[in-house]
Amino acid sequence: MERKMFFGAYPKIFEIAKKLRNNMTPAEKRLWEELRLNKLGVRFKPQHPMQFYIADFYCYALKLIIEVDGPIHNFQLKKDLERTKALEELGNVLIRFTNDEVMNNIELVLTEIKAKIQELQSVTQLIQTDMDCEKNPDQ
Repeated sequence: MERKMFFGAYPKIFEIAKKLRNNMTPAEKRLWEELRLNKLGVRFKPQHPMQFYIADFYCYALKLIIEVDGPIHNFQLKKDLERTKALEELGNVLIRFTNDEVMNNIELVLTEIKAKIQELQSVTQLIQTDMDCEKNPDQ
């Protein structure tokens, strides 16, 4: 399964991701209900393998990762920073929310996600327009 969207993830990572999809936290389930079925206009995949990591939610078209952090993340800030850096070096954009934010303020979380989607779509459109101009300089 050497597709670009998996960034060379190892087979064991796929097994772990499947288990995580079947055992989402309440906050992940809550957010997934809002992301699934292209409700925000783009497709997200839950528990998506990437290299050595598993993104909570991933939109391949925009290279957008959404992470939902539980309390354990308060004690692993250095590890999270390293993980974020590695995923961003692959060309991804990562945004994080806490379990508390997802469970108690889902509208604000969705507003932030929608804003990031619009921002990334605008950048993508600008890049595409620029590429089209390079292909057809007379237009």
